[in-house]
Amino acid sequence: MRPKGRSGFFRAKGKTVAERTRGSRRWPMRSGMEHLECCARLLRGTLVRAAVRRYLPWALAAFMMAGSLLKELSPLPESYLSNKRNVLNVYFVKLAWAWTFCLLLPFIALTTYHLTGKAGLVLRRLSTLLVGTAIWYVFTALFSNIEHYTGSCYQSPALERVRKEHQSKQQCHGEGGFWHGFDISGHSFLLTFCALMIVEEMAVLHEVKTDRSHRLHTPITSLVVALGFLTFIWVWMFLCTAVYFHNLSQKVFGTLFGLLSWYGTYGFWYLKSFSPGLPPQSSSLNLKQDSYKE
Repeated sequence: MRPKGRSGFFRAKGKTVAERTRGSRRWPMRSGMEHLECCARLLRGTLVRAAVRRYLPWALAAFMMAGSLLKELSPLPESYLSNKRNVLNVYFVKLAWAWTFCLLLPFIALTTYHLTGKAGLVLRRLSTLLVGTAIWYVFTALFSNIEHYTGSCYQSPALERVRKEHQSKQQCHGEGGFWHGFDISGHSFLLTFCALMIVEEMAVLHEVKTDRSHRLHTPITSLVVALGFLTFIWVWMFLCTAVYFHNLSQKVFGTLFGLLSWYGTYGFWYLKSFSPGLPPQSSSLNLKQDSYKE
């Protein structure tokens, strides 16, 4: 009787272990989705608030001024982030518009289609990315031209001896010289514009409600997390730019152009009927649908 009992005990124990093993195989998938949803809820609560959209432009301007004053009055010691070859700068900031474009494209498409079910509305809202691309291209070209026409080629970063035979930045660098002109901070401009654009587009999450059974739940949740973390990277690297790079006037102009680009689109043009429009909101969704049909 005793051996049989032990055998039954071991069989029961073995069965319990097997069940636990099978359960543990399913557990990571559930846990991963739960963690993703938890991050999405946290980011929704942080970035989707109207107060964030209202005060983030002022916060960025304050960060720029505070960081610039710190750089001028009490420079921080060099660190990994002060190296232009740091990972965040090389793989994220220098590709800031590409990252923003590639994540906002499916986010705008899925959320707009989920709320309206109209392909025409989706295409119209996606045109915000074409506008953003045009803004990025025009201003980066403008900054480059300003640096070219206000600059000269020097022998070294100490601005010793002008090398007048080199009339362009590319030629100057090619011959081992140092080009010095009014270099408006492209990072301050683009990081400001990208962060504000993402926050504006994420306002649609006030209206988007899905559960796990919905086919768009996982992609939308994943995009919310990705865009949220991207926004924090943009704001953090904006602060690093303010603390470590450029002088005050260059950052003031860069940040100002970023703020004007955001306000000129989301604060003015997108409120008009002939525009890509703002993200759908409950108070204006029906009105926007009617205007889009027209």
